[in-house]
Amino acid sequence: MNIGFIGLGVMGRPMAEHLIKAGHRVALSSRSGVPSGMIDGEVVRCASAAEAAADAEIIITMVPDTRDVEAVLFGEAGVAETAKPGSIVVDMSSISPLASKQIAARLGERGIGCLDAPVSGGEVGAKAASLTIMVGGPADLFERVKPLFELMGKNINRVGDHGAGQTTKVANQIIVALTIEAVSEALVFASRAGADPARVREALLGGFASSRVLEVHGERMIKRNFAPGFRVELHQKDLNLALENARSLGVSLPATALARSLFSACEAHGGGREDHSSMVRALELLANHELGQPIADSTTA
Repeated sequence: MNIGFIGLGVMGRPMAEHLIKAGHRVALSSRSGVPSGMIDGEVVRCASAAEAAADAEIIITMVPDTRDVEAVLFGEAGVAETAKPGSIVVDMSSISPLASKQIAARLGERGIGCLDAPVSGGEVGAKAASLTIMVGGPADLFERVKPLFELMGKNINRVGDHGAGQTTKVANQIIVALTIEAVSEALVFASRAGADPARVREALLGGFASSRVLEVHGERMIKRNFAPGFRVELHQKDLNLALENARSLGVSLPATALARSLFSACEAHGGGREDHSSMVRALELLANHELGQPIADSTTA
């Protein structure tokens, strides 16, 4: 296929490289320019989203936020200027479900198909081609694009019509944020009580409290490894989407609001670009205790 791929950040670059490795012709565009050192293959480096979309059957966007998607699609030198009727835009960003429906309608007026297909799995999943991909849009378009999804992910599901993929991603981000919060609380509590948090984590991994977050992010918290796989500021954006959409639906999400507040505390202390597992630092500040810190020291810090 001829593919346009727009957005080559931490997630987008490895996703695009999987398509290139599979032999597809990929036209690349990124706000900060196409990175040097992209893998060899049939690659076209483009100066704009419009150029990347000009000859593409499938146009994939992987950018940070709703306004970024709208800019690359409908802004100056955007996809809508050159995309051909019959082509399909696949937005793999995480954006507002309502905006996703509106974008699909605007593209449909131009004869351009659309799928919302946000992902979960972080940088590790993007590099390993093991992402979870949640898709909203018509079934026939999903079937056309599915072979490309299978090059980037393992758990691929069409969950409904336009916007359903983004709704599923918001639900995913609620669960992940609240699980990070729970793991943070548990490890800070255990450490402050005098237990070794590393041993507590190992014990919990064998029980009903086990989770992927406890396995991966629990280890990050203990080892103080907060190099970003998924940044606090991006998860904060997703929780804002959750709360904004919940308000429009008349739904209360009290625990989600708490998680957003804890991420806000991390941002206030300069941690917006750290991994979202660094939420534990906000709990540590509240407890005046860092994981693994000797108890005697914590009372005099």
